[in-house]
Amino acid sequence: MNLSLTPGRSSSRETAPLPAPRLAMGVVTAVFASISLIGFLHVMLLPVNPVAIALSFACIAALMAMQLLWYGRDNGRLRTPLGYGVLATQVALVYLPILAFGQAWVGMPGFLAGSVLLVLRAVTAWVTFSLIVASMAVAQWIFTRAPIDMLYTSISTVTTGLVVYGLSRLTALVVEVQESRAEIARMAVLRERLRFARDLHDLLGYSLSAISLKIELVHRLMEKSPQEASDQLLEILEISRVALSDARTVASGYRELSLEEECRSAVSVLSAADIQVRLDSDHLDLPVQVSTVLATVLREGVTNILRHSKAKHCDITIRQTHDDAWIEIVNDDLAVGPPRDPGSGRNGLRNLSVRAQEIGGSLTVDHQPDLFRLRAKVPLRLERHQASRSQPAGLPGDPDGVDAVPRGKLVDDGGQIVADGTD
Repeated sequence: MNLSLTPGRSSSRETAPLPAPRLAMGVVTAVFASISLIGFLHVMLLPVNPVAIALSFACIAALMAMQLLWYGRDNGRLRTPLGYGVLATQVALVYLPILAFGQAWVGMPGFLAGSVLLVLRAVTAWVTFSLIVASMAVAQWIFTRAPIDMLYTSISTVTTGLVVYGLSRLTALVVEVQESRAEIARMAVLRERLRFARDLHDLLGYSLSAISLKIELVHRLMEKSPQEASDQLLEILEISRVALSDARTVASGYRELSLEEECRSAVSVLSAADIQVRLDSDHLDLPVQVSTVLATVLREGVTNILRHSKAKHCDITIRQTHDDAWIEIVNDDLAVGPPRDPGSGRNGLRNLSVRAQEIGGSLTVDHQPDLFRLRAKVPLRLERHQASRSQPAGLPGDPDGVDAVPRGKLVDDGGQIVADGTD
């Protein structure tokens, strides 16, 4: 296969912007280098020998290195003994050369003024900052005895100090923002994985359980009632098609379910499992999101009956009031095998709790020795909860585009948290 670029379009490598931390560091380096160059040019104008010039260059280079490599990175060590040692070294580098270069060096303490704002505590930092500015004004007075020069040096030191402080903080903040964006991206990926796993369980678990049950039924009917077995095979084909459609929608996001269709399917599947079903449904047209949540609860409830019990009777009740709608599934709970470990997690019920909470509803479980009751209640007015709707990560919800992943709790009628069993 031959790959070529379309003429007139540049590759992503040519058009991609520089990473933010690198760009910020470039801007800071350019500004600090300009300030340092001004100080070095002042020294060059003095009648000094090459050794003095080399010494001034070394001092300026050391100040630049400290500012970029130490203060330009929020490494958490600025207020440690090592950090105070670096600050003391900077004090020596900005004050001692004044003895050799005089007025030409009075602009360099601006680096120190910015550094004390980064290292020292608030009140101490600003007091020290003021003392540095005052010391440069005094030094300028000693050199020229001109009030205008004192004012100029004071303003220059204040400006340089604030610029150094602001740009040093800018670099650290840009790095923090970059790291936060990476963390948000990781959270988005995790949320999408959770959504995928939850939808895969909720949408396909029921279909696969129904297919398995009906295949067993067909196997028993093959010789006794071929026509009934043929009818069951047609239902298996229809369920398989629905499962295929569900599998395709899992990758794309939220799927809407029809409560009426799920009711008919539940009655059919439970009847095929020799379970007596009583369906009492009394509701008007429900909002799509409410209908989907109730249909999902019905699916999971029927799936749990088929997987985890040998129930003989099941009552399904659906009601709608002025403010909310609810579904209740009750079956005689004849558990399969030994009792479940109460410390293990039932993913299906936890998923249902999350779905109900996303639209402001609730899920309750009442588990007695011979009875299992699953009840979900959701509000009809969803305006306040629309932003929490289950959807692929990255779609608008929270301002950062990544909704928090709620953790559901199952509670019984007495308000106690119910331990889940494994699905």
